[in-house]
Amino acid sequence: MRLQKEQFLVAITTISAKYGALGNSWQDKIKEIDEIGLKKAAIFLTCLNKKQRQEMYGLLEKTSLKKIPFAHIKSDMDQSELDYLASRFKTRVFNTHSERQFPFEHNLEQYKKQIFIENTLPWDKQEIKKFAGLCLDFSHLHDDELLHKENYLHNLEVLKEFTVGCNHISATSKSLLTATEDGRTNIQHYDKHLFSDLSEFDYLQNYPPELFSNFCAMELENSLAEQLTAIDYIVKLLNHEP
Repeated sequence: MRLQKEQFLVAITTISAKYGALGNSWQDKIKEIDEIGLKKAAIFLTCLNKKQRQEMYGLLEKTSLKKIPFAHIKSDMDQSELDYLASRFKTRVFNTHSERQFPFEHNLEQYKKQIFIENTLPWDKQEIKKFAGLCLDFSHLHDDELLHKENYLHNLEVLKEFTVGCNHISATSKSLLTATEDGRTNIQHYDKHLFSDLSEFDYLQNYPPELFSNFCAMELENSLAEQLTAIDYIVKLLNHEP
């Protein structure tokens, strides 16, 4: 099974908006859209409040962007906001964290069969059954394999039973990290949202191609141009091309 470049989406991420993380801000990425002639991208609304999201949508409408196939939504979003994304930017796939972490504040029943649950916690099968399936973040799976073996083995079993409808792709460090982009310390992890070397994606070779969906979003604070370079590298790497 060969992976196609079309399966991968550069993304407008928002970690820097809340935490001042290193990398390109979401405003910088939006400015970049017309510079590179981008027509589609994923968005991560993870760190934006409603006012900031409205600002983002207004700026996006002024660009050449035509489609946002995949959006990481927040628990405070209501149906009208998802309606807007679906109609204005033809968004088809959404993901969110488990409601055990962030319960929905509004009724999103109409969209539940388009919402996939991310592996920020060990997946709960009963919860997954209420939604469309799984959003597999490969860097979280990698962290669990190295640091939380029980969670890793559990999620491997869940992956055999449910559909992977979308993915997040971040970089991973070669050495153990203890501080996160949001300023927390003493938290062990390998995942990174800002890559400095393309080899930080080599861990993806550990996973079979059938786990890569048609909506693989680059969860990176790097510029869109750098994300495109990473996509080229990843596709060649996973297809075993020189």
